Amino acid sequence: MRFQDAAKDARAVVYAGVQADPLVARAAALLADATPPQRVLARAVMNGETTAPESWRTMFPTLFGSTGPAEGSPERDRSEAVLAASLAVAGRGEQVRSQFRGAIVEAVTELLLERRVGAGAIRRERRILFDGVAAEIHPYDVTVETPGVAEAYDCKWGARGISADVLHQLDDARAHAAAAGGRLLPVLVVFDARRSCEGRLARQTAPRTGTRLVTIETLDRLSGRRAEVAS
Repeated sequence: MRFQDAAKDARAVVYAGVQADPLVARAAALLADATPPQRVLARAVMNGETTAPESWRTMFPTLFGSTGPAEGSPERDRSEAVLAASLAVAGRGEQVRSQFRGAIVEAVTELLLERRVGAGAIRRERRILFDGVAAEIHPYDVTVETPGVAEAYDCKWGARGISADVLHQLDDARAHAAAAGGRLLPVLVVFDARRSCEGRLARQTAPRTGTRLVTIETLDRLSGRRAEVAS
């Protein structure tokens, strides 16, 4: 089992520009330290239903209302910062907004993993190669490359991004690694509610027993705040 940087085709070059946008780094840094309700706020706002901040403050009273943190408190300031960054993403055109959301989930995943394994072990846009096995066309969004065990992460904005192709790729990589005497942990990170993900998975027939699922409720497990990476 070995790793290889993905080819720099036209799509990769365009997407690299999105990944390098300061807004992606700003949003990811905020979401890495956000509370679960703040992450739910970000997901709702970034879907682009409305860009009116007062509407969102009204819809999330526990973050902005009289029942939430006091104005000027660190928690309230963080909610305001999450809202502002999310509105900046929502204000992009529909296609661009979709690319930004995907890049943000990848960046959040990377930031949280760094807290557990260190930045030196983490790579982006990598293919995993096995002797005698045709390489996958699509690279993995994030990989953890450590001696003895590797981790491969596919990151999605919503449950609708879960497909048979994604599940097959993750499970095939795990099986090929095991056949080669190695160990690879495949993980699907979805910035969506677990119930939505499980509903989507229930309609899939692709193998997924060996693939971990991390959802918007369990993102912090990537950083090792609990014993397991995902449940």
